[in-house]
Amino acid sequence: MDRVDRAFEAVPRTGFLPRAARWRAGHDGPILIGYGQTNSQPRTVADMLRLLDVHPGQRVLDVGAGSGWTTALLAHLVGPDGVVVGVELEPDLAAWGGDNLARCHAPWASIAVAEPGVLGRPDRGPYDRILVSAEAASLPRALVDQLADPGRMVVPVAGTMLLAELVDGVVTTSGHGRYRFVPLRERREGTLGHE
Repeated sequence: MDRVDRAFEAVPRTGFLPRAARWRAGHDGPILIGYGQTNSQPRTVADMLRLLDVHPGQRVLDVGAGSGWTTALLAHLVGPDGVVVGVELEPDLAAWGGDNLARCHAPWASIAVAEPGVLGRPDRGPYDRILVSAEAASLPRALVDQLADPGRMVVPVAGTMLLAELVDGVVTTSGHGRYRFVPLRERREGTLGHE
């Protein structure tokens, strides 16, 4: 059993689903959580976390935190010496995700509402790892700029799961399969996040 499998065992999906959907926690597919958003397919989350290659003590940004499940999984992976900063576009979802996360007793992880006109949380960076759970049209430069050097970001771009690696000031990308996600977008108020 690898570290990602152990994180899934330690942080069951059930506690991050609406009560009426909890019976479907074992379903390997996305589950609606409101506001047009989903709790992602477990196999997809596992694939993304393995690509991200999170280590204990690292600083991680979780863009599109939603229900808080990925934030909690990341918190397990970094452990109490690490930091996980989750951001979510929809205020009510951010509050619910924060409540879900609080039950995990991982004070080194948090979820906040995305700030107007800001993608990610540059004020809390740089980050060793960035996980993006919404599809971008192209590699988001604003997030690349928040990576530590060396650093890794996993983000779906135009239907392909990309791993972006920053090493010695150079960004390289590689594709890792086709996936479907809600779009990374800007709200009318100027807030960036996912639907």
